[in-house]
Amino acid sequence: MTVALQNEVKKRRRQLLEQLPADSIAIFPAYAEVVRSRDTHYPFRQDSDFFYLTGIIEPDAVLVLIPDAEEQEILFVLPKDPLQEVWHGRRLGPAMAQQLSAVDAVYSRDELETQLLARLNGRKSLYIAFDQHPEFEQQVRSYCRQLAATPKRAKTAPEAWCDVQPILHQMRLVKSAYEQDQMRKAAEISAQAMIRAMQSTKVGRFEYQVAADIEHEFKLQGATGPAYGIICGGGENACILHYTANSDVLNDGDLLLIDAGAEYAGYAGDITRTFPVNGRFTTAQKDVYAIVLQAQEAVIAAIKPGMTLPQLTDICLRELTQGLLDLGILHGDLKQLLAEKACRRYFIHGLGHWLGLDVHDVGRYDNDGEVTPLRAGMVFTVEPGLYFAPDDEQVPEAYRGIGVRIEDDILMTADGFENLTAAVPKQISEIEALMRGTVASYERRAV
Repeated sequence: MTVALQNEVKKRRRQLLEQLPADSIAIFPAYAEVVRSRDTHYPFRQDSDFFYLTGIIEPDAVLVLIPDAEEQEILFVLPKDPLQEVWHGRRLGPAMAQQLSAVDAVYSRDELETQLLARLNGRKSLYIAFDQHPEFEQQVRSYCRQLAATPKRAKTAPEAWCDVQPILHQMRLVKSAYEQDQMRKAAEISAQAMIRAMQSTKVGRFEYQVAADIEHEFKLQGATGPAYGIICGGGENACILHYTANSDVLNDGDLLLIDAGAEYAGYAGDITRTFPVNGRFTTAQKDVYAIVLQAQEAVIAAIKPGMTLPQLTDICLRELTQGLLDLGILHGDLKQLLAEKACRRYFIHGLGHWLGLDVHDVGRYDNDGEVTPLRAGMVFTVEPGLYFAPDDEQVPEAYRGIGVRIEDDILMTADGFENLTAAVPKQISEIEALMRGTVASYERRAV
């Protein structure tokens, strides 16, 4: 753990403690390892909330925060175990975990029950992430039942259970300067991988081969891997929003839609580009692509502090509807089509989402009916798309089976925004030039 991350997590814990009421206790479990089959496990990925507050990447740890106690920050980690570490890798152990996290006290996970019983006793309210760790939540409830069953020993359990997520997730919504740096790096690596994919795509390759190029580039440049399952859909597969089979051959004359992002230092990149397998857009593909690009450019041009995602969505819907009307896919009066949201038949997802430690990151989009305005430190995606099912007889035959999405990551600043993924070409001429290998400025470089 770097000094910068250590200072960051200390500041976050302090900020959260200041929002917790007196006589409360907050408990945050790490993830456990998940069995893949028999005695093998999936690669471990830490719970985002736990990582946000500790920077610790180990399973089965627990963080406890108590705002008015002598020891306000307490961490429980797996004990050192030479035999287990020979087989499964090194553990931090309490001493190293305290040095890294700079909490007030660290104990072995073996002491969790004894310590939690003592620290839950007498607290009026308990803050925990509801429904995120069901087994652990039941374990904590059993501790509370033990306390409640011993009133003659002057022991009491918290009467109020509160969901800590609304507080913590609003903290995560606005990224600090440290987080912004990590997200720039995640976006930069993601961009380089997307450019490599454009350069390596050829007729006859398989979707999984292009996806492998992307994942290789992620890891080559220092990312832990993909932030989510890579979507690499050629032809009609582009019309499946979360297509991850990536098993089909890439055919001449088809488009390839790739949605992929690297995870770097826990933070996600998220880019989508759509481009022709053979390096040349057909007329029909250009028609659809131009509408989506126009919508994205209009939305990005309108971004400023104080705007809201619904306002930006309205801009997107207007551009897509007008484009579909011009193309003859929609018919009628523009105003009426907008009122009916007619383009939603072909644009079937949201304009974007928050981005951060999770690719679909946390934080409220509205609060008691008040839409969240964009402000400095927020990061979100802008990803309009159009998808024409291959069997949709309401669409002219030339457009059936075409799916196009274009996505960039936007960081809000005090006076505007920064497009973190602008390095990946999206103009038709730029894409075709890159795929011909005639644009030196887009050659892969070390990050």
